[in-house]
Amino acid sequence: MKHLYIHIPFCVRRCAYCDFNTYANMEHRIAAYVDALCAELTMLAAVTPPLPVSAEAHALRPTIFFGGGTPTMLSIAQFERILQAAGTLVSLEGAEISSEANPGSEIDRTYLRELRGLGVNRLSMGVQSLHDPTLRVLGRIHNAADAYASYNDARAAGFTNINLDFIFGLPGQDQAQWAQTLATITDWGVDHFALYSLIVEASTPLYAQVTSGRVTVPDSDATAAMYEAAITAFGAAGYAQYEISNWVREGVGQGDKGTGGQGSPQPATLSPQPSALPARACHHNLAYWLNSDYLAAGAGAHGHLYPLRYANILGIDDYITTVRSGVRPVADTTPLDAADLRAETMFMGLRLNAGVSEDHFAARCGLSLDEAYGVELAELVELQLIERDAVRVRLTERGRMLGNQVFERFV
Repeated sequence: MKHLYIHIPFCVRRCAYCDFNTYANMEHRIAAYVDALCAELTMLAAVTPPLPVSAEAHALRPTIFFGGGTPTMLSIAQFERILQAAGTLVSLEGAEISSEANPGSEIDRTYLRELRGLGVNRLSMGVQSLHDPTLRVLGRIHNAADAYASYNDARAAGFTNINLDFIFGLPGQDQAQWAQTLATITDWGVDHFALYSLIVEASTPLYAQVTSGRVTVPDSDATAAMYEAAITAFGAAGYAQYEISNWVREGVGQGDKGTGGQGSPQPATLSPQPSALPARACHHNLAYWLNSDYLAAGAGAHGHLYPLRYANILGIDDYITTVRSGVRPVADTTPLDAADLRAETMFMGLRLNAGVSEDHFAARCGLSLDEAYGVELAELVELQLIERDAVRVRLTERGRMLGNQVFERFV
């Protein structure tokens, strides 16, 4: 297997906007959870091999992604145990091994240096905002100064591939505040950014605050303007947007702080050829967008092994008990047919700026794009939502802003 997601569901505190499978005040269960996780990884050795992949998917590095929750609540020894177990499924040689992390007191330079020493070579830090009052509303455990300090600690610890997550459309956020954030972070010399529009989920404390009127969030027009501002700011700072929510810049690292006040480089561009994707693009997420198969382990983790998708048991104790009984902790499976495979290959792949290539679609789905979606593609070209050449189909700038209207044509 080439790709593996590992879910670590523990948090110091649940954020007000979070609807992921995470739990606070459960630190006493981490040791037992790690035991169960390693046992599940052993069980996964018997899964059915995935379908053959396209040349684009084959070109990706092997990947292991520690998500959460907060993976850095694990001790270094626990991380090492899990990596050893994961190495029986995914080759660690040349792999992109990522871990999410929260800025602040839970990580320091010594911890990060030891984590890097284990072979974790990509760090994804959930900064979300540089506005301290907003961070408090969101329930984050750090402030803006903590975020910058943790980023610099990661650089000093040897991480040369760092992603920072930010959210826009936050409570009380306006265009000026967002513009200041963009100006600040593009001067930090970060390798990779992932930006997400806030979704107020009904199951979260933030939903209750918004619906009661205690906090207000920007409307859809204001949020769209923030997204466009990010595209402009990152482009001017030399970042290439390679997916709807993701930007990368090459040649930055080892503490390089970028251009500062010395002028703006030309925006980076991406070749449409997959082999030309920047080295610091997230290969694990690229596997998702190329609709590749991947394994997943941990409470609430979701895996994809065509012709099915599976989801693990959510609760930590239920997960531990099930694995201890010698049974894989799968709660649900969703059968996938050929139509599902075609649809997901299209709407996931169209998130990429490079789009969906004819070769990739044919290798993954066994049909040409015209055989599968000739009518739909012609209509979308006419509406100027996609553009097409002999090699691939991709969203236009307008189509990127109206992506959901495009994606629903394939469902």
